[in-house]
Amino acid sequence: MSPAVPVGVADPELAARLGLPRAGEGEAELLLVHRDDRLVLAGDPRRYGHPLAVDFVAGRAAHRRRFGGGRGQLVARACGLARGVTPSVVDATAGLGRDAFVLASLGAEVLLIERVAAIFALLEDGLARARLDPEIGAIAARMALVHGDASRGLEALVASGAVAPQVVHLDPMFPHRDKSALVKKEMRLFRTLAGDDPDAPRLLEAALDVATHRVVVKRPRKAPPIEGPSPRHVIEDRTSRYDLYVHRRLEA
Repeated sequence: MSPAVPVGVADPELAARLGLPRAGEGEAELLLVHRDDRLVLAGDPRRYGHPLAVDFVAGRAAHRRRFGGGRGQLVARACGLARGVTPSVVDATAGLGRDAFVLASLGAEVLLIERVAAIFALLEDGLARARLDPEIGAIAARMALVHGDASRGLEALVASGAVAPQVVHLDPMFPHRDKSALVKKEMRLFRTLAGDDPDAPRLLEAALDVATHRVVVKRPRKAPPIEGPSPRHVIEDRTSRYDLYVHRRLEA
């Protein structure tokens, strides 16, 4: 998938591998560059704030791992993680990998699929650093990553990742009409890059074909379900909702 805005890549080898232009070749609004031993995506700080990176070792990921609520978290409940039950999960819209990392920290094998090349590169870099960390290396080892469009080739992408798709997790980008929803500059950068997901119905259909046990779809709490079959169950908190499409029960 082409990015919603032009992205340049400082490293020529990375640019060639991602199929993105090198920095200086064209007018790039965003730049992938290594800073302080990590890959970051940077733009005009007045518009986008601090550069964006994937960090599973410190910051928000570390806090959620320690204090997020374990298997009581909404994403864990939706994906069926319970006492004695730890399904394997395909996160077909990986984004910055935050939900996938939570699931892996709770013991699940997770395949992350990301279609936007620049976001995939950030995930790849974040996972590489996490695998070298003595505290969370074992968690990162449960996370596999592939680059591709899940709405167009989910079955093949899952086959290449060698993770059984008991559960397919979807978090398609929901179009926001309220500008206040974009107050956080980090999410403004991410949305500018990734765009919305008008193909969400096709993605749901593909996930239902591939998942052996259930598909879970993350939505804003008041948003309509994705067009298609009705979910069998719904669980929610104050801001988010998961629509559950269940083929069969998860068992230990």
